[in-house]
Amino acid sequence: MPVIITLLIAMFLILISWTWHNMGDVEKKTKISTIIISLIIVLCITFVIFNISKNGVKYNSEESMNSVRNILVLAFTIINGLIIIPPFAKTIGRVHDKEISKEQATRHLGFLLLVFALALVIECFYLTSVQQGILDIYNKAINRS
Repeated sequence: MPVIITLLIAMFLILISWTWHNMGDVEKKTKISTIIISLIIVLCITFVIFNISKNGVKYNSEESMNSVRNILVLAFTIINGLIIIPPFAKTIGRVHDKEISKEQATRHLGFLLLVFALALVIECFYLTSVQQGILDIYNKAINRS
């Protein structure tokens, strides 16, 4: 578990620094608020995806479901964030620096959202599989005891 937590912290720091860098010359206050708001949005979306994916999974207890949920939602929030937040931040930075127009940014963001939606559909099925795999390993460990 410490290895997983260390990896998640490293990935989170990469997400934050990549997003910060991609926003370019945007003022610090805007960068901070954009990062926080986007992380909250991605967390909410990931939580919904987890709840959809757990429908076919039978947990032994509420406690085991909460443990699995916490680690998977955290991990996939960071993964989802790495997919969508830095490119979103790059687009904001490019509009701010007047490299692209707002119309071009809208098209780019629409494409990003389409790719993200596709990733979420795949993730939903993957999360179901991961949850079932975790429960299988847990049940085997209990049966050996």
